[in-house]
Amino acid sequence: MGIYTDEQERFFSLRTKNTEYQMQADEYGVLKHLWYGRPVKTNMSYLLEYTDVGFSGNPYDAEDNRRYSLDTMPLEYACGGTGDFRIPAISVLHTDGSNSLDLRYKCHQVKKGKYAIPGLPAVYANEDKAQTLEITLCDCASGVEVILRYGILEELDIITRNVAICNNGNAEVILKKAASLCLDLPYGDWEWVHFHGRHTMERMVQRNPLNYGIQESASTRGTSSHQQNPSFILCSTDCTEKRGECIGACFVYSGSFQTQIECDQLSQVRAVMGIHPSLFEWHLSAGETFETPEVILTYSSNGFSKMSHNFHKVIREHICRGKYQLAQRPVLINNWEATYFDFDTDKILDIAKEAAKLGVDMLVLDDGWFGKRDSDCSGLGDWFVNEEKLSGGLENLVEQIKKLGMKFGIWFEPEMVSEDSMLYRSHPEWAIQIPGRKPTRGRYQLVLDLSRSDVQEYLYNCISNILKSADISYIKWDMNRSICDWYSNNLSAENQGELPHRYMLGLYALLERLTTDYPNVLFEGCSGGGGRFDAGMLYYCPQIWCSDDTDAYERTKIQYGTSFIYPISAVGSHISVTPNHQTGRITPIESRAVTAMAGSFGYELDLGMLSSEEKQAVTEQIKRFKQFEALIHGGTYYRLSNPMNENTALWEYVSESMDEVLVHGMIFRTVPNMKRQRIRLSGLCPDCKYQVTGKDEVYTGMALMQGGILLPESCGDYYPIEIHLKKQEG
Repeated sequence: MGIYTDEQERFFSLRTKNTEYQMQADEYGVLKHLWYGRPVKTNMSYLLEYTDVGFSGNPYDAEDNRRYSLDTMPLEYACGGTGDFRIPAISVLHTDGSNSLDLRYKCHQVKKGKYAIPGLPAVYANEDKAQTLEITLCDCASGVEVILRYGILEELDIITRNVAICNNGNAEVILKKAASLCLDLPYGDWEWVHFHGRHTMERMVQRNPLNYGIQESASTRGTSSHQQNPSFILCSTDCTEKRGECIGACFVYSGSFQTQIECDQLSQVRAVMGIHPSLFEWHLSAGETFETPEVILTYSSNGFSKMSHNFHKVIREHICRGKYQLAQRPVLINNWEATYFDFDTDKILDIAKEAAKLGVDMLVLDDGWFGKRDSDCSGLGDWFVNEEKLSGGLENLVEQIKKLGMKFGIWFEPEMVSEDSMLYRSHPEWAIQIPGRKPTRGRYQLVLDLSRSDVQEYLYNCISNILKSADISYIKWDMNRSICDWYSNNLSAENQGELPHRYMLGLYALLERLTTDYPNVLFEGCSGGGGRFDAGMLYYCPQIWCSDDTDAYERTKIQYGTSFIYPISAVGSHISVTPNHQTGRITPIESRAVTAMAGSFGYELDLGMLSSEEKQAVTEQIKRFKQFEALIHGGTYYRLSNPMNENTALWEYVSESMDEVLVHGMIFRTVPNMKRQRIRLSGLCPDCKYQVTGKDEVYTGMALMQGGILLPESCGDYYPIEIHLKKQEG
């Protein structure tokens, strides 16, 4: 397996199929980071030679060795207050007011299988697929111990990181910062890629050279956010889709986070990722342990594509769980953009009848079915059916939809409460708000305090009662505001800094209970679209609504950025009406189709308003998606163009056996008097022959990858591309 240790040298090597990660505890017990890259099978400590760097101090036990400084060496888990003036991974406050932590190697342990984290989502794997290394570091003065955990999935080139902080002393310690990842890179010319955005324009790709000093991407919104995604890439300056080095990190957490990357005085790079320290303070009593969320780490020497493939596989097969982890997903119709709040039973049934004729598998009833909910200013928290809208109740509606041969899904926003609701009038103390201050509203709603067990119990019972009342196959779990005004009536004044993380633990506990008790229900995550698109939510919801922007042109950019980290099967993507409700843009229905097929396919419009030609197109689209779904969701995904700066958005799916290929995408603008465009494919068997479906054209895999294939002659803007090829036998 992938963990190699040298007890005498206190040397550790984590080896996967194509990577190696090295650490060593030196003569003073300081755990140094030595290497992360291609396998070298040699102790790389010989590269770490330092001079006496002015104003970089020296540990007391190094005596007169001024070359030895924590401020210059690559460290595996950096502490504050001990002479390393770069970004710390951990900061504490002791009862005497001091903040120093001097962590030295104590022991290590190798275990079969992959570690789990109590109360938190994490990568899982069978014992024969993974190993765990635990290295314990100790601060002798306080008794604080830090256990660095490394999970190794050798075949997937994946290393996971988690930290357990144990107070084995006699006095309380306050954690001010507890990062999950600290990665020091003493050599290399690195650039930084992160994914920024806003509501309806999430995960835009930003690639920058590293500046001296600290650069940061973060969220203090109580969620992973639309504005920054909890992931990053460090890449060599020559890195492309197919060539160059890159290191990717993905945080398995759905709350506020911080990624800081520092280029120090010696041009060394340190990356630190974890819970955002400005919204975190944890009182750790004697004998208690705090567990950080997990980071998934991968390295590629073959560009961004290989890095993405590693992330896609580990998230789809070792983060996502349950019945729908790998199973075929239902093609659904959501009523939101067709009706908004203005609907009744007859209107929903009309949509369902039309959808059933066209081959749709499921109808999803969105916001407005419960309590007093005719706008977004009331009703949240009152999770009982509004029978003025749904005459005969939910069971009657569901049974009629089932008679049409369709399944039924429903929308919830469990984490929120409206002030105009029965729940808020009964329990105002359940809302997160500061006593004596007017709360900040978002979408005219407040946030329930999920750190409270009584709130979790109330929500579990409400959702459970609805699920028991009718045959419901799907839940869209929405969350439509950022969180501020942090205060809980359930916590003491000195413990209020624990609320943001306790909120996440409460959310995860509720989702764990519901997904366990209702294993046949498909849960889809949502937060104003893609405001909480992260690996933490994917542990409970195998798909997440990618963005509230359903414009096909904009979606190519959103889904392009998303694909760097997250698998296509996780992307909620629908065809909506044109002109689009968000942008007013008009795009062909086939362009909307190929874009929406890059995910869990569905529709978000009134199908009854379509022309007969468009209805026929919908029927054909559903048939094609079901034909290609296994290839789209389970195949290897390649980005063939960059829609951020090119005139095309093109992507490719290749089956594991390399015998089937599908190219989808869009030409944004048709250019007159120009030669035919070509696109080079990826991931094919070079010596095999591939035939274009429906045509006589046959090409070798090498020709398709080196010379490429000609795109169809386009006509008009936003022209759809679909090219399907199969390997010839013999």
